[in-house]
Amino acid sequence: MFSDPIKNIAHLNIEHGMSVVDIGAGSGFYTIEAAKKVGNGRVFAVDVQKDILDRIKNTGATIGLHNIEVVWANAEKIGGTKLREACADRVIVSNVLFQIEKPEDFALEMRRILKSNGKLLVVDWAEQSPMSPKKIVSAQAAQLLFEKAHFKLAESFDAGDHHYGLVFNKE
Repeated sequence: MFSDPIKNIAHLNIEHGMSVVDIGAGSGFYTIEAAKKVGNGRVFAVDVQKDILDRIKNTGATIGLHNIEVVWANAEKIGGTKLREACADRVIVSNVLFQIEKPEDFALEMRRILKSNGKLLVVDWAEQSPMSPKKIVSAQAAQLLFEKAHFKLAESFDAGDHHYGLVFNKE
């Protein structure tokens, strides 16, 4: 099975009224599923590609989800998401790490936007996948990266045939 956003975000225990940030929103699958779960909460879809964000906003509106905010931003620098400090109950980072050029700054930005006791979901390409890009960040390297930024690993799970999943708590 390929990676399933519905099963993966279940590990975050998203509740009605929460604020969720989807970093590198891409196709918008995680954004849409999170928006269904938060109800009157908010989901921020953050990406560097403006056209993708327009598509996500339109898709959400078409199916009656008006709780999605799109943010054209670069999460690779501290303050780059343009979101205020401690604004998110949950942060989703899916298929992003392998593209990041400044991983330490990226991890610190995730820490900056996440509330105390918040949760961070990381889903990325597994080393053994024949479909993975040439450059990957292994689950072990991702764990070390976020632990260095003072996150604590809460859970590791199989996120599909080609992906790993990690859930971190903000310390």
